[in-house]
Amino acid sequence: MSAGRKKKPAKFLQAASRPQGDINVTPLVDVVLVLLIIFMVVTPLLEKDIQVAVPSMEKVEAVAEIPPDQLVVRVEANGDLKLNDDVVSIEEYTKRLTERLSPKPKADKIVFFVADDRANYARLVQALDGAKKAGASTLGMATEDAANKQQ
Repeated sequence: MSAGRKKKPAKFLQAASRPQGDINVTPLVDVVLVLLIIFMVVTPLLEKDIQVAVPSMEKVEAVAEIPPDQLVVRVEANGDLKLNDDVVSIEEYTKRLTERLSPKPKADKIVFFVADDRANYARLVQALDGAKKAGASTLGMATEDAANKQQ
């Protein structure tokens, strides 16, 4: 290089046209086509049946009468308590329940409750508490009254 030559100033390239404002959709189309192919291959595999072993149902006999040793407390819509179809007041409820539960062994001290849908919730809680005070070891809630179901 000769010493007399001057360095040329650096030139910047200028775009021949304005920048493009459109979105390049080619990669998007590629991804969508790949997903479409994947779903087309996987969908027939999803339609296979799965074998399920369902247990057979047993016919349960409906008992019309409550066995005498079983204790069922009903809470009526008007607030009455029935101990095996005998109407009892809340004051004598715990006493009568204690008399019925005391001769039984601990494992057999079971009391079932049937509450009317319109019954007062506080009355049901009182009945549950009274059964625990009387010595019941297990409290059961009946979801459907067997007598109403048969009618």
